[in-house]
Amino acid sequence: MADNTQSIHQEKEKTALLSVVSNTFLVILKLIVGLALGSVSIISEAIHSGMDLLASVVAYFSVKKSAQAPDDDHSFGHGKYESFSGLFEAILIFVAAALIIYEAVRKIFEPSSEPLDPTLMLAGMAVMGISALANAYVSSRLMKIAKKAESIALESDAWHLRTDVYTSVGVLIGLILIRLTGITILDSIVAICVALVIIKAAYDLTQKSYKDLIDCSLTDDEVQRITKIICEHNSDYVSYHGLRTRRAGPEIFVEFHLVVDKFVSVEQSHDLTDHLEDDLKLEFPRAYITIHVEPNTGENAQKPSLCENIPK
Repeated sequence: MADNTQSIHQEKEKTALLSVVSNTFLVILKLIVGLALGSVSIISEAIHSGMDLLASVVAYFSVKKSAQAPDDDHSFGHGKYESFSGLFEAILIFVAAALIIYEAVRKIFEPSSEPLDPTLMLAGMAVMGISALANAYVSSRLMKIAKKAESIALESDAWHLRTDVYTSVGVLIGLILIRLTGITILDSIVAICVALVIIKAAYDLTQKSYKDLIDCSLTDDEVQRITKIICEHNSDYVSYHGLRTRRAGPEIFVEFHLVVDKFVSVEQSHDLTDHLEDDLKLEFPRAYITIHVEPNTGENAQKPSLCENIPK
């Protein structure tokens, strides 16, 4: 298990570093072409990729930090560094969107009298196509590892790049329309549409990372999966109650009270909790599980069964 965890950490770091390298290349490329062409939509994409680059750097270091073992100051581990990273990245997207909208609106009210250079427009289209393909590849890699490792930092980075795919395609379409129609204001309109798309992504990321930081319970689906595993052993105990869950980055925390017959030995109770923990960790490998065993007093066994509505 330790070797597998170490392998996942290494895979997370390599994928996060790939995102940093890819975004660095795209920022430089978009800035060169955007400034040469004077296209606000391409420059807005460069700003977007710049925010993506900063977010990728933050994600990379948060992934490295979250992999560190618990210490005296962080006895529950460093998982929340990833949750903080997700929130920080969402704020960066909001900032990028605000900058894009400001620049686009300014261009609408202060339009340039010079037409866009046709040759540079072709270069701009090529850059947007390269950006869309590169980000599609990197974001799919990030999302795959994020799901595998339950990493909100990598998932946030993946969503950053996925929105960049959509916005790059949008800018590419805008440039094609400008070339066909000669209506340069389309450049600013496309830029504003880009900003609106990434604001939605920022809102979703903010919600997800914020829930982790304030210790919200796991999703209903995850809680039901935990409950089902506990209920598979209901013939070995009297009842259970007080189930509580929370998430900290890739780690989850599960605790509950297990009521056993008062004549059951300490050793038998210990074996039962070990068995439950092993089964729960098969489903949730990054789980920290705390089970409080208490003897049946009659009163604590009168609680309504939590296993009645669990599908077999």
